[in-house]
Amino acid sequence: MPRVAEERPAAEPQSPGQKARYARILNAAARLGAERGLEHVQMHDVAKEAGVAIATLYRYFPSKTHLFTAIMADQVDHMDDPSPEIVAAEDPVDAVAETLLRSTRHMLRTPLLSSAIMQSNYAAHTATVSEAAAIEAKVHRTVLRLLGLEHPTDRDNRLIRLLMKSWHGVLVAALYGHTSPADAETEIRLACEVLLAGRSNAPAV
Repeated sequence: MPRVAEERPAAEPQSPGQKARYARILNAAARLGAERGLEHVQMHDVAKEAGVAIATLYRYFPSKTHLFTAIMADQVDHMDDPSPEIVAAEDPVDAVAETLLRSTRHMLRTPLLSSAIMQSNYAAHTATVSEAAAIEAKVHRTVLRLLGLEHPTDRDNRLIRLLMKSWHGVLVAALYGHTSPADAETEIRLACEVLLAGRSNAPAV
């Protein structure tokens, strides 16, 4: 697990120039992470690749955990972008499955980077890095919206959290070669079908 730097708030970019530097840092870290994996990415290499001072990098990202968790947050921001498969889904459960499968395929294309962001996200939860909770909340809201659950019950929320844990487990198995991509897709669809059948707005059988 990556180490988290001492407790201090990460700066938020405000001006257009700051936001541009922030984006360059994320892009540089993603490129290096895809090539090297988490353990072999050094913060000074990220700063050099992004063309920023090392102090600027640490101001926005106090540690690699913060940095790679922010990359995951950036990816999750696009999780609910429309696609033909999602729009054509025959029912809400299919729409959720297609959304998770699109994210899965995207992550499997860059296994070293995906392993880095998932390791960082797990470490971030332990260290209460703010982006980690935001990622979880964003994914949860996306699933609720796809299911049409405007007023979810406690059971609905628990089923979605269990689905997310199942998805993460299958994704990790696929990233490390313990499950084939085809089997991973089958298992993700099955998890959606089984777990979401118990939601409060499911059609009566």
